[in-house]
Amino acid sequence: MSNPSETNLALWRLIEKTDPAHTTKIAGKPYKGTSPKPHWLVLKATETFGPCGIGWGFTIIDDRVEEGAPGDRLHIARVRVWYEWNGKRGEVEHIGGTKIVGKDKNGPFSDEDAAKKSVTDALTKALSMIGFAGDIFLGRWDDSKYQAELREESRRIAPVQPGSTTITSGHRELISQIRGLLKELGRDEASLLTWAQAEAIEDIPSDRLREIQATLENAKRNRSAA
Repeated sequence: MSNPSETNLALWRLIEKTDPAHTTKIAGKPYKGTSPKPHWLVLKATETFGPCGIGWGFTIIDDRVEEGAPGDRLHIARVRVWYEWNGKRGEVEHIGGTKIVGKDKNGPFSDEDAAKKSVTDALTKALSMIGFAGDIFLGRWDDSKYQAELREESRRIAPVQPGSTTITSGHRELISQIRGLLKELGRDEASLLTWAQAEAIEDIPSDRLREIQATLENAKRNRSAA
């Protein structure tokens, strides 16, 4: 029998790693940390599920303004994310908040972008519930060694730019590993290319190849556990 926990974690394993090039340091908060860039999460969701509005999307369920500390007002947004995965539809909700009126070191302020920031905050949190940037939200980014390993991985397996004929050694190694997994699983490379919408496996960017590799390795584990 297959391992139910690994089956349930297949999507999470596919999307949990965060590209160091698409993170920002948290600023203006009473705590420190790292945050994934919101539009990179949109890119990853599109890469995983399909175009926004077709394979996945989100709806603003409600938003409101609440009183905070004296003189402060907070904008709160609740967002629902939906997505299609293995022929099934999933939905996740979360909330985000931004101070719309308050005081800072420069005096009183009002933030005209508060509503947008709240929706972005809620969207980021909802996507994290699915597994996007799971390594950050699990606290693994607190480990400098883990960050260094990700940066080394990104450097070693750099994406091939569109139209480029240069294939890095890391890219070539990744292709070799995927072909080996396809052979072990008895799967056809042509079917993989159809699924990835590519004419040749060398044309698939390395970050996409890593996700394909993770999916194939998960299929291999499930077969071994059966």
